[in-house]
Amino acid sequence: MCGRLSIAVSKQDLAKYLQDNFDIEVIPEEIELPKFNIAPSEDLVSLVSDGVKYRIGLIKWGFKTFEEGNVLINARSETVESLKSFKKSFLERRCIILTDGFFEWERSTSVKTPYRFVLKNRKVFGFAGFWTMFIDKAGIKQYTATILTTKANNLMASIHDRMPVILDEDKMKIWLDPKIRNSEILKRVLVPYSEDEMDLYEVSVKVNSPKNKDEEVIRPIKKSI
Repeated sequence: MCGRLSIAVSKQDLAKYLQDNFDIEVIPEEIELPKFNIAPSEDLVSLVSDGVKYRIGLIKWGFKTFEEGNVLINARSETVESLKSFKKSFLERRCIILTDGFFEWERSTSVKTPYRFVLKNRKVFGFAGFWTMFIDKAGIKQYTATILTTKANNLMASIHDRMPVILDEDKMKIWLDPKIRNSEILKRVLVPYSEDEMDLYEVSVKVNSPKNKDEEVIRPIKKSI
């Protein structure tokens, strides 16, 4: 499951990451950073490839194939190929959602405690995703995306039984390669990320509201566990 995330880095830091790993030299002006509390229906920072070069842009979080359609923020990686609504995008419209952390809530009776999951090295990383396009009533093309999930690793399982598919840079390039349309090859990268490379910490309940967009929502309120 992944219903809230951040990309809490400066535009300059993201530019260096993209240049070092994907030969992207310019970030579009419409991408504003940092973003501390991104919720469904808001814009995600997305990476795609046409087989020649990588491109970065914004895409709406919430996959839907027509304007009144159901909005799907996550897709189960184990069954995605078998669903007609997802299969074409899975094979032909893959993307990476760039992030540096995501939030999940631990339930204890009626109390929900928010935690932020990050990499131990605190670097930017990517979620496996895919996108689609529909034309709205005004005749405008709308691009939307979903984030793939897999079973939780041991760290994540303490909070939730599902987690987003996290990819390192090598696996990102496999996932983004438009020449790869073999589902078995693609599914090899859709596995739980190593818990040894991840960390989590409790954050303020202010993150519960997507209206709270300041840096306070990512600050730890307790030591990492």
